[in-house]
Amino acid sequence: MRNEELHAWVKKVAEHTKPDAVRWCDGTPLEARALEDRMVASGELVRLNERFPHSFLHRTDPMDGEDGNRVSVICTKYEDDAGPTNEWMSPEDAERTVWPRYDGIMRGRTMYVVPYLLGPAHSSHGRIGVQITDSAYVAASLGIMTRVGQLAIRQLGPNPHFVKGLHSVGDLSPHRRFVFHFPQTKTIWSLGSEYATNAILSKECHALRLASAEACEEGWMAEHMTVFGLTSPSGVTRYIAAAFPNGCGKTNLAMLTPGLPGWKVETIGDDICWMHVGDDGRLWALNPLAGFFGVAPGTNPKTHRNVLAAMARHVLFTNTALRADGSPWWEGLEPVPNGETLIDWRGKAWTSKNSSPAAHPNARFAVSARRCPTVGPSFDAPNGVPISAILFGGRRSKLVPLVFETHDWAHGVYTGATLVSETPIAENGSGGMPSNDPMAMLPFCGINMGEYFRHWLRIGERLTRPPRIFQVNWFRTDDEGKLLWPGFGENIRVLEWILERVEGRGHAIETPLGRIPTRTDLNLAGLDMSPDRFEELMDVEPRAWLDEALRNEPFLHQFGPRWPERLEQEHRAFIARLRSALQ
Repeated sequence: MRNEELHAWVKKVAEHTKPDAVRWCDGTPLEARALEDRMVASGELVRLNERFPHSFLHRTDPMDGEDGNRVSVICTKYEDDAGPTNEWMSPEDAERTVWPRYDGIMRGRTMYVVPYLLGPAHSSHGRIGVQITDSAYVAASLGIMTRVGQLAIRQLGPNPHFVKGLHSVGDLSPHRRFVFHFPQTKTIWSLGSEYATNAILSKECHALRLASAEACEEGWMAEHMTVFGLTSPSGVTRYIAAAFPNGCGKTNLAMLTPGLPGWKVETIGDDICWMHVGDDGRLWALNPLAGFFGVAPGTNPKTHRNVLAAMARHVLFTNTALRADGSPWWEGLEPVPNGETLIDWRGKAWTSKNSSPAAHPNARFAVSARRCPTVGPSFDAPNGVPISAILFGGRRSKLVPLVFETHDWAHGVYTGATLVSETPIAENGSGGMPSNDPMAMLPFCGINMGEYFRHWLRIGERLTRPPRIFQVNWFRTDDEGKLLWPGFGENIRVLEWILERVEGRGHAIETPLGRIPTRTDLNLAGLDMSPDRFEELMDVEPRAWLDEALRNEPFLHQFGPRWPERLEQEHRAFIARLRSALQ
């Protein structure tokens, strides 16, 4: 059945942007091959060597190589609905100042119409979007990251409610680069970039910013979280959702290679999850995306074995370097032989003597989730998977212990709302600065975050079997700056204790922060973990935490009356516990 709203919108956009041709994407392998062949012929893609079958490299224009160049704006009637952590513009001002910039912008180009489904096929929790773009690279990426074509059209039917995404590469001027979000009309406008999520609107723009607004209205959750299952040696499977800021190990956790025998991991999603309250009173989660869109630098066989396995074929790389044999390369993969000349992400010759990186620090890979060896049958479960534990985590060199458990749902929400993470330290020594990133959602929340926190509390009131909430920190260091915890596959030891707590078996002791394990509560067999080292790893220093709590107050109170009273009570109770511990 023809969708009149969809066809009227496509006609309106085509008349305004004036493309030379309009092509509706059907999501078939034949169409994908045709797009790829066309881009290889035009030089937009480089075909990689036979070690990476059916894989390609795309380079963005150097002017377009920084994700931070975009201006991300939330367009709501009232500024307070966007909140103090978002850029805001009224829909009327956006219509008046931005829409005219699309006039004739696609002359000489093809306009691709890409219908896509977020969520498993035939799931009542799925959502439909349609992106219009003049970039074949974006159309190809959507074919990897989402379920494109007739499946989406059939699921949409005549329904007029779908997300409308309009994107044009434009002239790549940083001064005319923006991404505008309209939660009330479920619309996204992007102009002036072909880079990552500036242009692929299904991911952060739809699945997080617009979805977080829709979820708040409808009573579900859209979160920047990984979801994975853990099966113990005894055969019991539990599912965990984890919210970490970018660069803190979400993907590695989702595709973990356990360091203890007998444990198995099932990957559901590495970056975004949608959660809803089930009829059984539990929280259920699904991955709205069909592919992984990961950061390549730092990925290697030691740290990300399953990620590399997913990259073996059918991959679209963006802004990696290219070796002479036609294979991709990035910093952290493997040493480059002395004297070998690479082509860097800008298309220039590069050797190890260069001071600038060969791959862009945010170089990406897009690959179907089905290529990952740890993805299992639950990936396509229409209702998702039941969540037993939620983890919040960040990068803290001091202060935060390896793991602690919160007291209840409200305390867990407070812990997520006060999450602080440090930027990774670069080779030049820069970075390491702490900043607030509540629930790892600060860059992705499409509503006032005070209302977002209220929504978390409302969800908790509906849960009769809520997941337990923990915070983890793999990055605590000693006085010499060396990591105290080995991380990666050894994180299974922490996860084992978390699941023991979920099952009511694990032991813990109380601190002002929450409940922590003792040295005998964790399985440390085979690790170099002296009592003094463990004590330093788990230390909860009341004076330092009191300073942290007081430092957080301006951030929390900027939300004014939207800051929930229940969380203010948690804040005051935390300060009281810390002051009592200091007496």
